[in-house]
Amino acid sequence: MCRFIETIRIEGGKVWNLSYHNARMNTTRKRVWGNCSALSLEDILKPEPWQERTRCRVVYGENIEEVVYIPYTIRQVSSLKLVSCDDIAYELKSADRSMLDKLFALRGEKDDILIVKNGRITDTSIANVALWNGTEWHTPSFPLLKGTQRQFLLDRKQIIETDISVENLSSYSRICLFNAMIPFGEITLGCEELDY
Repeated sequence: MCRFIETIRIEGGKVWNLSYHNARMNTTRKRVWGNCSALSLEDILKPEPWQERTRCRVVYGENIEEVVYIPYTIRQVSSLKLVSCDDIAYELKSADRSMLDKLFALRGEKDDILIVKNGRITDTSIANVALWNGTEWHTPSFPLLKGTQRQFLLDRKQIIETDISVENLSSYSRICLFNAMIPFGEITLGCEELDY
């Protein structure tokens, strides 16, 4: 049975980017199960008691199966190892992260990995990325997962989609990691911390 997840940030009693999570969840459900009626996360989430940053994990198939609230502590990342894998696919946010976990195990002494697919930069094991060229932030045109925070930033023109190859990395000085739980700018490191 296919199971998918939405990882949603709740902080200050507020659900962040809820419309983006609803859209992705219902797009995934229609793609996998066909013409099913839309579900609304507003009907099931309870943000009021959560003031500290909290990870709300929604597991769903054709219907919502589980909702769990977990206090969130950011995992600091100060170094990345480039890992190539041309056959990885994670365009739907599946509960099965086994391939990502196998790649993460290759990080060696580094904190996380930066996955390269077909010579192009994609994502880390947990986050979308954007790279600073001195003028603007570029996010890869071919991420493994089109994250909700990524779409939010694209819609506001804070980041720009760009095809980024490994060869292009030398034109960037900084890399920012972000996802639904990690706002843009909280994890930024110099590109010299990338291990080829």
